Amino acid sequence: MSTWEATGVGSHPGEDHLEAIRVVLGEVPGLPYLPELPSRGVGADLVGRTAGLLVDLPVEVQPSGWRLCDRPGRDHQRAVDHLRRDLDGLEELAHDYAGPLKLQVCGPWTLAGSIELRHGDKVLSDAGAVRDLTASLAQGVADHCAEVRRRLPGVTEIVLQLDEPGLPGVLAGTVPTASGFGRLAAVEEWRVEESLPLFGAPVVHCCAPSVPFDLLRRAGVRGVSVDASLLRRRDEEALGELFEAGMVLFLGVVPGRDTRLADAGGVARPAVDLWRRLGFAPERLAEQVVLTPSCGLAGASPAYAKAALAACRKAARVLHEDPAWAQGG
Repeated sequence: MSTWEATGVGSHPGEDHLEAIRVVLGEVPGLPYLPELPSRGVGADLVGRTAGLLVDLPVEVQPSGWRLCDRPGRDHQRAVDHLRRDLDGLEELAHDYAGPLKLQVCGPWTLAGSIELRHGDKVLSDAGAVRDLTASLAQGVADHCAEVRRRLPGVTEIVLQLDEPGLPGVLAGTVPTASGFGRLAAVEEWRVEESLPLFGAPVVHCCAPSVPFDLLRRAGVRGVSVDASLLRRRDEEALGELFEAGMVLFLGVVPGRDTRLADAGGVARPAVDLWRRLGFAPERLAEQVVLTPSCGLAGASPAYAKAALAACRKAARVLHEDPAWAQGG
């Protein structure tokens, strides 16, 4: 069960990593996270940032995107440098922090559908290459988490978030080939189920339609992070089983781009309505639902990014302080 209330998905606007960290620590202190700033360019994007963590699998940028290569070069080093600078900033600003911390990385299946082999198609086209990539990523992520713990000894637990926006397409066989003229074969569900436990019990974020809730539950993940606006009534049986299994739902309830934000009741409404339809006890809502923006905030203004996190926290506080509101709301 969770008492995390609210958090963010990961990305922030702009290029000032220190300011982004200050915003996170100030607005979602119950579950802060290391923000990502993709506007900084090569190596700061979701794929490049995570590829910089891979062990013994260097990458480079080609006109078609990220590709495995023989030895680390400038692009690989940029990704490593961005992350090191971010960790330095986190250590500086959160040196006395005590509590949980969330770290986000690109999940193995979205990564395999984005990176190309040295001389061929995407990694996803080769089952053996996918296994190698997944093992390399799992080791790199473990090393990353260990470094964060060394830098911030007050962190009580690391909540690992795997960003898998490409997972529905991987399972459906809609990921384009490197040429763009074809589609890669669908991946069997059992392969995905087997891969996720290599990362412990992560939270899997998927801001795309057709989130495979049953697969993720069977894989033993800790929680699932989704955009509330993309949920459909047909998802609710699977969501009910997810909650019955004690998992946590990170529910995106405010847009990731600038808009007029609703009051606390309006922000919390998607969570409340879902919970009432499922028929669970109202006091469990605040324990198993964490409010977040619908996706990353990279496309927002800095002022809106701060306001969006504050709105999630305020709405979550309402649910924590008045559980009966979820029943009668």
